Amino acid sequence: MKNKPICYVPGREIPEVFSGVPSFMGLPTIKTQEDLENSDIVIMGVPWEGINTNGPFTSAEMGTKYIRKASTRYGGYLPEFDIDVFDHFTGGDMGDVAVKNGDYDFTFNSIRSEYKKILDANKFPIIFGGDHSISYPLISEFAKKYNGKIGVIHFDAHMDNMEAYGEDKYARCSPFYRLYEDENVNPKNMVHFGIRGPRNNPEGLKNAKKFGATVITGMEVKIKGIAESIKKAIEIASHGTDAIYVTVCSDILDVANNPGGPADPCGLTTFELSLALYECGKARCEGFDFVEIYPPQDPNNVSGHVATWMTIYLLAGVTQRKFNL
Repeated sequence: MKNKPICYVPGREIPEVFSGVPSFMGLPTIKTQEDLENSDIVIMGVPWEGINTNGPFTSAEMGTKYIRKASTRYGGYLPEFDIDVFDHFTGGDMGDVAVKNGDYDFTFNSIRSEYKKILDANKFPIIFGGDHSISYPLISEFAKKYNGKIGVIHFDAHMDNMEAYGEDKYARCSPFYRLYEDENVNPKNMVHFGIRGPRNNPEGLKNAKKFGATVITGMEVKIKGIAESIKKAIEIASHGTDAIYVTVCSDILDVANNPGGPADPCGLTTFELSLALYECGKARCEGFDFVEIYPPQDPNNVSGHVATWMTIYLLAGVTQRKFNL
């Protein structure tokens, strides 16, 4: 038989990595260009974990499966705003991009290629990871679409802007340094939001200052309030730009709100993050990713549910903006 099951064969094709995984929220699956054209909102997964920067691997690549699994419980209606996203938008799930363990070049090229299809079709992309390294190729392609006139709001406990991790310049602690260097990204329109705690290297703040990126610390958010803080972030990301990309690491949330992510205290509540993302959606957000969920440490998949909720709140803001609701 062709493509028979066999071990240790590079290039062997495996059509479905995870069998029986539902589509996000039970949306139609995207198999053809026609399916893509019929979907206003497009879900894509990136089941990737690159090098780990502390201890054993986290199984972040399983996040795409567990977010989808949690999502089937929900619809697109939010009573707080009396908005149902899918009264106004169609949606579809194109599945996971191809990845190759340990191979950044193959995986990042795969991300760029599939993501470009969504952008070229003028669809709203929702991407689930995976570790935070995937935001580099995603935002880099997003910036090309908008001819460099983009802002970035990066929700995270950590700067993720180290020049490299040892010799690895694409590690999960380095995507925003790569974006600082990207010819289509202006760091002055980048905001690192919610940064906090002792799991930050001093070079991170120095690098942000060096390139002109803004840092809004978790302490500042708590003291000034989420409404004022996100307003400031949106103003910076919007200045002279045509679109905003929003990227969320699960550890923007306090450890009490994020059992399936890094154990980082002093973070946002789910309410604070939902409000911030809703406001981003109402602004110029045209691209979104949610990364760094570790299913093995979260037996009830709480963080998968949280990721789904946060996505819907962002999309409610997008819906309100695009349909003048």
